[in-house]
Amino acid sequence: MRSEAEFTAFADANAMRLRQIAYLMCRDWHLAQDLTQTALTKLYLSWNRAIRRDGADPFPYARKVLLNTLLDHRRLRRTTELTVGRLPDRPSDSDPTETRLTLLDALALLPPRDRAIVLLRHWEDHSVETTAEILGVSVSVVKSQSTRALATLRGHLGADRELLFG
Repeated sequence: MRSEAEFTAFADANAMRLRQIAYLMCRDWHLAQDLTQTALTKLYLSWNRAIRRDGADPFPYARKVLLNTLLDHRRLRRTTELTVGRLPDRPSDSDPTETRLTLLDALALLPPRDRAIVLLRHWEDHSVETTAEILGVSVSVVKSQSTRALATLRGHLGADRELLFG
C-alpha cells in the first residue's frame, strides 16, 4: 500500500526530530519516546488527513499531534508532576553543557503551553502566526503568553539572564 509506505518513510525520517521536541517539552527521554510513539500512532490513524492534496510537508501536522499528546498527558498526570525548588548554581562560562542544562531546567519550570510557545517561537524560530496556528490559539494569546513566559524565565534564571535567547 502506497500510503503505508509513505507513512513509514515519514516516520523514519522524522521520529528523531519529534522525539527531540518532546524531550524539550517534558525533559524525560523515556517519556519523550512514549509521547513520540503515541503521536506517530495517532498520525498513522489519520495519515490521509496529514498528507494533503497540495503536497505540503506533513511534519507540521505531526508536530501538532505531538504537542496535543503531551498536553493531554500533562492534564491526565498533573498530580504526579514534581517541581524543582531551585535552579542549579550559575554554570561556568567554559562549559556550554551546563549552560544548556540550566536553560532547560528553567524551561521545565514553565507550564506546558507556555513552554510550547517559547520553544516554537525561539527554538524552532516560528512566527507568531505560525505558532498560533500550530497550537490552535489566537495570535494575541501567543504574544501575551510569550511575553509572560520569557519574563518568568528571566526570573528563574536570575543572574543567568544572558542565557535567555540572546
